Order: sequence, then C-alpha cells, then structure tokens
Amino acid sequence: MTALVPLVVLIPLLGAALAMALPGRRRAQQAITLSALTAILLLAVAFMWAVDVYGTLVMQVGGWAAPFGISLVVDRLSALMLAVSALVLLGVLLFSLGQGLADGDEETPVSIYYPTYLVLGAGVCNAFIAGDLFNLYVGFEILLVASYVLITLGGTGPRIRAGITYVVVSLVSSILFLASIGLVYAATGTVNMAQLSVRLAEIPLDVQVLLNIALLIAFGIKAAVFPLAFWLPDSYPTAPAPVTAVFAGLLTKVGVYAMIRTQTLLFPDSRLGDVLMVVAALTLLVGILGAISQLDIKRLLSFTLISHIGYLVFGLAMASSAGYAATIYYIAHHIIVQTTLFLAVGLIEREGGTTSLTQLGGMLRASPVIAVLFFIPMLNLGGIPPFSGFIGKLGLFTSAAELATPAAYWLMGVGALVSLLTLYALARAWSLAFWRSRAAALGGPNAPKPPTTEALLLEGRETALLEQLHDAPHAQPRQEQRDTPRLMYAATAGMVAVSVGLTIFAGPLYAYSARAGEALTEPGQLVSRILGGESQGGERDGAPGSGSGRTALDDAGDVADEGGAGE
Repeated sequence: MTALVPLVVLIPLLGAALAMALPGRRRAQQAITLSALTAILLLAVAFMWAVDVYGTLVMQVGGWAAPFGISLVVDRLSALMLAVSALVLLGVLLFSLGQGLADGDEETPVSIYYPTYLVLGAGVCNAFIAGDLFNLYVGFEILLVASYVLITLGGTGPRIRAGITYVVVSLVSSILFLASIGLVYAATGTVNMAQLSVRLAEIPLDVQVLLNIALLIAFGIKAAVFPLAFWLPDSYPTAPAPVTAVFAGLLTKVGVYAMIRTQTLLFPDSRLGDVLMVVAALTLLVGILGAISQLDIKRLLSFTLISHIGYLVFGLAMASSAGYAATIYYIAHHIIVQTTLFLAVGLIEREGGTTSLTQLGGMLRASPVIAVLFFIPMLNLGGIPPFSGFIGKLGLFTSAAELATPAAYWLMGVGALVSLLTLYALARAWSLAFWRSRAAALGGPNAPKPPTTEALLLEGRETALLEQLHDAPHAQPRQEQRDTPRLMYAATAGMVAVSVGLTIFAGPLYAYSARAGEALTEPGQLVSRILGGESQGGERDGAPGSGSGRTALDDAGDVADEGGAGE
C-alpha cells in the first residue's frame, strides 16, 4: 500500500501530459480526466481504510531516509482530505462536462481546461501528502499556477481584472511562505516536518513564536482568514461556474490544512491560541456581515466562505483532540456543501441569466428542481438540525464548553450568531430568487400591483432592503436563458446527495475524525514513523488493537510493512 502513495500525484500529472498531447480531441481528454480522478478517489478511499487499520503510511522517495530525502505521508487527516478533494474534483468535472455539451469551448477551452484541471488536482494532492515544508510549498505552487489559468478562462474584462488581483495576492503569499521556509531552515537546519517537530522545541521561545507567526501569515492569506481575505470576494465569483465551485471548495481548505499541520506538528505548544481565537471571531463576523450586504449570490457565497473559515480556525485554536475532531469533520462538511451551493448557483445563472437578486424571481415555478438543489445545502450550511453543519458546529461548541475559558464561551456565542445570520442571508436570497414572482422582480409599469395594504407594505420593505444591498462590481447585464443539460443537474444532485450522506453517515465519519484528532494531539507517533523510530507502545495512531500491521522504516530507509498488510 505504501508504494501507491505517490500515485495520487503522478496519475493526474501523467493524465495532464497525455491530455495536453491530444489538443482538440474533447472526448479523449474528457475520458482521461474522468479516469484519472476516479483512480485518485479509489486510492484515497483505500488509504482511509489502510491508515485507520494499519497506521500511517510513509514513503521515502528514492529510498533516501528522512530527513535527507522527500517524505510522503498519509495519515487519517490527509487520507480524508484526499478522498473529499477527489470527490469534489470528480463532481465538478461532471458538471463542467455537461456545461461543455451545451456551450462548446466558450467557458472551458478543450485544449487547456482538462490538462490544467488535472494539474490543479495534482497540486492539491501533493500538498496533502507533503512531509516537509518545501514539498508543501511545491504543492501550493502547482495548484496556484493551474488556478491562474482557470480563473481567467474566457478572457473577459472582469475575469482578467480578478485574475490579476488573485495572481498578485498569491505571489505575495508564496513569497512570504518561501521566506518563512528560509527562516525555519536557518534556525533549525532542516525542512522535514518530523525533524522540525524535534528541533523547533530546542530553539529559544521568542524565535519559535516569530517562525510560527510567519507561517500563519503565509497560510492565512491562502486560507482567507481575516484580515487577509480581502482578495477572495472579487476573485472567485468572476470565474466560470465549475472553476468557482472547485476553488471555493478546495483552495482555501489547503491553507487551513497547512495551518493544522504546522500548529499540531511543529508548534504543538504554541502560545498563539488566544490570537487565533480573536482571528476566528473576526473572520466569522466580518465574513457574514459582508454576506448579508450582498445582492449577487456568488459574492454572498464568497463572503459566507470567508465566514465559515472562522469555524475551522476556532477548532484549531482550542488545540484539543475534541476540537481537532470537530474541525476535521467540519472541513469535510464545508468542502462538500460550499461546492454544492456554487454548482447550484451555476444552474441559477443559466436558468435566470444572472445571479443578481434584483433581476431574479419566479424560479420556484420555472425551475423547482434548482430550488430544491439550492434549498438543501442552504439549510446545511446554516446549521439546521440534523444536517452535518449542525453536527460540526455542535462538536465545536461542545469542545469549547469543555475548554471552559472566557474566550471559548464568547466565541461560542459568536459562532451561534453567525450560524443564524448565515441562514438569514441564504434564506433571503432563496426567497428573492425563487419565491418572489418574476414580474415583481422585473418591475416596470406592467408589474402587477399588490391588492392589499399588507402586500404593499411588504413590497415597500423589499424595495428598501434591496436599495441597502450592494451588487457585484462590474456586474454583467442579464443574459438570455440557456439550455441546461441533464448532466449538470445530475452532478449537482449528486453533490447534494453526498452532503446529505455526511448526515446519514455522521456517526462513522465523526468517529474517524475523532481518531484523527487524537493522533494530532500525539505528534510523537507521526514523528517516529517518518524518522524511522518505533511508535510509542506499538500503538497504531490511536486505532484499537495491536500494532502488528504498522509501517516502519527499515535500515535502508525504505518503507516496509511489518505485518505484510501493505503488500
């Protein structure tokens, strides 16, 4: 099993090369991309089972033992992230295939879209299995280079403007990350995360804090935490619907994943917990206040994306196994649900010709299927019981109550308020787009007049509300309604089903997240796996039973399965 770890990066890269060698052959490129992402999903699911039963998988590339070689590591957290990411990439790909059937190459140029999409997937997977900071940086750069291409597809003015902002911010964050790696290497003489876990504890405390802050700032830009999230609302909404969906679901979570790795493995005793609490609260509040002031649904969802990153930082700040467990579960929930909402908005845009709430209306009668596909993940993101959003937030609040600090109690209140405001913002958007009549939305002299005083009062309140909200800058004029292929409906419905599955299978998934959270609180086990030492007590990262199947490094630095389980 260990030998299969590099395939999650090699398969999409080889698929991208093969697809690039077949320019203009749409069906061949689609088949290659679909096959590659399906293979990654199957591998990721197999990794989830293997690491849960037999322990962390560690491969030393080229047979060079850590810390001299490149370590590729798959534990419970990275395996779950690989599986969820592959599922999202596959679902969005099916959506884009349907869009391509209707629109041709206008939104997804066949010569570059599919190879670039696979390169993006390779970068995401590489970041999740990186065992050293520089390889993590390489993963970030791979996915960022691909995202530069995807965000400017179509070459329209708004996309180029948004792409320039995105590229500049990404380059700045990459420079900061690379500079931070240089500082870490200067202080410790290594970039291997396992060895850093040992050496960072030996340097002065003030140097540790400075290095911790440097890495958090670099990752905070990528994760879009306050006050480093200014770039996101103007960048994501301008891209084609499939690109926006995959960006919203995955890219910021790679930054959050990097924050989790560094805080739990490199700085397990970090003194920045209270700072992260404040950052979490501000991210929650500023993001949702931005969302409730928006008229454009894409921008509204972009601000809710920022806001809900605050929940993840909240769980990270608590630095407890229960907090990590809730955070891991909430990451999986948020990736799926946020992607699903953006796919549903893509359907709204095709059916209604716009995503501006001033021009949408009557879609419940015209497109009841889209109304349902938006309504279910809307409730989920708002945290309505029994959906996974409620389960994840309940886990976070329970962990905060166990922590029993004033900051934790205060942040619980902020989180509950933001959950209600999220539901309010999304419900208002659903009401205006689906429940309101089309004639009322269009207005004009031919619009029917409300027959009663109460209806007139409601219409006046609606008009006053819309006048207080802000539409998207550089908003495009209303477009003609376009045919929506069934594959686009099926892909969105499939993602909705997956989001519901997070609730149906919440017990096993949360238990898996709890075991992953427990492992994060014991970094010594992961360090011993990577550096070749024995695990403490022969345990398998908190899994029940004996350690007969755990993975260890042999004398040559290769990875061998002692129990033969990975053969």
